[in-house]
Amino acid sequence: MGIHKLSLDEFDEVDYELFAIHTSLEDFRLAFFINQQLPILLSRSKEEIGIKTREGEAMFAKFSFNDDSKDICWSLIQNKNEITIHKTSRGNNLFLDKDVEISTKVYLLPELKKVDYFLKIENNCSTFNKEEILQKLNKIDRITTVYEVVPDTIKSKNNLIF
Repeated sequence: MGIHKLSLDEFDEVDYELFAIHTSLEDFRLAFFINQQLPILLSRSKEEIGIKTREGEAMFAKFSFNDDSKDICWSLIQNKNEITIHKTSRGNNLFLDKDVEISTKVYLLPELKKVDYFLKIENNCSTFNKEEILQKLNKIDRITTVYEVVPDTIKSKNNLIF
């Protein structure tokens, strides 16, 4: 009987495009404007993306659209979130044994802290031109900039598996 070996490198293959979006828009308004520019219907997903950090667990909002006719999955994911930690202060200070709330910013992809949202397009087999998507997204008034991110250059790309 032969021995079958599986290489973990086979599972690291990236089959999605990732666009970084810088904007001051709220997530639902951004999804609305993207729906107007692109032929998709992003809607809020009930499942949020959970990331465990040393501060605690952070949840990131996700808007998604599954185009069954073209077998493409679109996801709009927020990159920044704030979590609140409740701690009791200790030591020699003015607020001894008081409950303190500490807010901390957490990022889905920490190496891209300035990015507000990501648009992830899975299984895009040349159905849409990347440049065309970039041009349409840049037409949205409140978007500062949009650019493509190469997933292989991201250390925490496992956070994009959902």
